[in-house]
Amino acid sequence: MARYQIIIAYDGTNFSGSQRQASSRTIQDELEKTLRKIKWHESSVILAGRTDAGVHAQGQVAAFDLEWKHSTGDLQNALNAFLPKEISVNQVDLVNGRFHPRFDAKWRLYRYRIYSQPVRDPLRDRFAWRIWPAPRSLEPLAETWLGIHNFAAFGSPTRTGGSTIRTVFNANWKQYGDECSFEIKANAFLYHMVRRIVFVQIAVSQGKIEKEDLTGALEGKIELPSGLAPPNGLTLVEVGY
Repeated sequence: MARYQIIIAYDGTNFSGSQRQASSRTIQDELEKTLRKIKWHESSVILAGRTDAGVHAQGQVAAFDLEWKHSTGDLQNALNAFLPKEISVNQVDLVNGRFHPRFDAKWRLYRYRIYSQPVRDPLRDRFAWRIWPAPRSLEPLAETWLGIHNFAAFGSPTRTGGSTIRTVFNANWKQYGDECSFEIKANAFLYHMVRRIVFVQIAVSQGKIEKEDLTGALEGKIELPSGLAPPNGLTLVEVGY
C-alpha cells in the first residue's frame, strides 16, 4: 500500500462543489468512483481544499492510499480513462504515507476572472463574470488584503468555532483587453472568502461603497452590503507545500 498525490483540474460548472455530498454530483464522488474501478478499497480520498458549486480548479490536490503495481504514469492514464470529461489528472506522485494535502499545505492561490462588454459572451460566461460598465481603478484595492487580518466579515470558518484570521501573501489585479483577473495567495481561506472579496471590490469600483469601508470591515467597524461574486469566475490555481 502506498500513498499517492494527484493534481487535478476540473470544470466545476455541473458539480455541487468538490466535497462529497449525500445526493449531489461532486468532484470527490467522481474521483472515488473512478478509483474503485481500479480496485481501490479505501473509504475516502483527501482533498487540499473545498471548492463551492460551480467553482473550477487547475491545481486541486488529492491524496489516497492504493495498492498499485504499475508506474505513476500508468496510474494517471488509468484515472483519466475513467474520469468524466470535466475532470483530468495532470500529475501523479508517490508521497510520504503521512502526507495530508490539506494540513500540510503552506498556501493556496486563487484566480477570479471578469470580462466587460455590453452583451453576454457564451464562450466566456462559463469561466468569467460579465460586468458592464467596465469596473475601474481596481488595482489599488488589492493591497487592502495583504498581511494578517481577521476576515470574519468576508467568510465563515471551515469548522464551527474556527479562527477567521488568515494571512494573505500576495494580491493583485491584472488587466488584459476587456478582461481582468484578481489573484490572491494566502495560507488558507474561509468559505466564500475570495468571492466576497471580489464582490466588495467591484462595489467600490462602481461607487456603491468607499475604499476606506474595506479596511473598516476588516477592523470590524463597518458592515458591508451582502453579496458574493458568482462562482463561475473562480478557479483554484495552485496549492503550495
